[in-house]
Amino acid sequence: MFDYETLKIIWWVLMVTLMLGFALTGGFDLGVATLLPWVGRTDDERRVAIGTIHATWEGNQTWLITFGGALFAAWPLVYAAGFSVLYIALIFTLFALFLRPLGFDYRDKLKSPRWRNNWDWGLFVGGAFPALVFGVAIGNLFLGLPFTFNADMRISYQGGFFGLFSPFGVFCGVLGLAMLALHGAAWIHLRTDEIVQSRARRATIVLGVVVALLFALGGWWMQHIPGLRVDTIGDLNRALTPFSKTVSAAPGAWLDNMHNWKWVWLAPVAGIAGALLAALGAARRSGWTGLAGSSLAVTGIIVTAGLALFPFVLPSSSSPVSSLTAWDAVSSQKTLGIMLMVVVVMLPIIALYTAWAYRIMRGTITLAHVRDEDRAAY
Repeated sequence: MFDYETLKIIWWVLMVTLMLGFALTGGFDLGVATLLPWVGRTDDERRVAIGTIHATWEGNQTWLITFGGALFAAWPLVYAAGFSVLYIALIFTLFALFLRPLGFDYRDKLKSPRWRNNWDWGLFVGGAFPALVFGVAIGNLFLGLPFTFNADMRISYQGGFFGLFSPFGVFCGVLGLAMLALHGAAWIHLRTDEIVQSRARRATIVLGVVVALLFALGGWWMQHIPGLRVDTIGDLNRALTPFSKTVSAAPGAWLDNMHNWKWVWLAPVAGIAGALLAALGAARRSGWTGLAGSSLAVTGIIVTAGLALFPFVLPSSSSPVSSLTAWDAVSSQKTLGIMLMVVVVMLPIIALYTAWAYRIMRGTITLAHVRDEDRAAY
């Protein structure tokens, strides 16, 4: 069995992997819903776009549910603190996500244009709002959240919901929304034809350039944001508390890992290159190239954020020493070891099932398909 320090690193990698799993699958679900009013001008066109994700979106949520369960088991302090300080934002996000199953299941129950149009706007909100809030949450990690642990490890939070929407937080929210919209546009471009594909192609080109520019601007902005660094910490092979370390703040500290480990620069390069590759693939009418580029962009952007924050997981702006890291927010060594054995078995099953489902559901969704289905239903 691995030693405690190695297990902590493995679980950090696993948490990033689970986050990527959701971003790469559920991410284009959110992106398709976000683009629904633009790629579909008529009910049939919107049904084509919805058809690209209708059969697989529920399975994609497995990654999100697994991430939440792993967060509770591996990083219980992060789970408790995160849901405490971000409670209102997460509740709003949860209610927005509720619109997705309702929209998918109920929009075709009636043929009324108003009925279907209202559910389509519900799907748009259920896609765009979570994508925006996820980005805002990541942005606030770099700014730090105003929470403090006392000697009894009770948490107190001094912030509010609207305090999350600082200029940098909103900027990261817009970047997150654009990133997932790009991923959704590339997916629609791959899976459709005719007018819907043409609109998705244009959206992929525009969004690819926008994401690359926003991500580069975000990197420049991060140099001017006070970041945190761990100065001293206890034995990493022992159980630690947040107070087992000393932390200091300094402008540009979030770039320390990039200066210390040059290979970390591969992540932001991949983020920018992937976004531009998606635009290039769409310009050349290559759906697979566009999707590969958007997938690379999503991976590069998320991994960049994770590596920039490492070892911090939930930084605190009001009490830097209360910040939670991969070293002091974890469960016991025994718990991490048992959970790792579960993940070694279950994660490949999830990945193989997802790949099988997409293989079965592959193919192009056309206007003729949805019109035939409509005639058969009514």
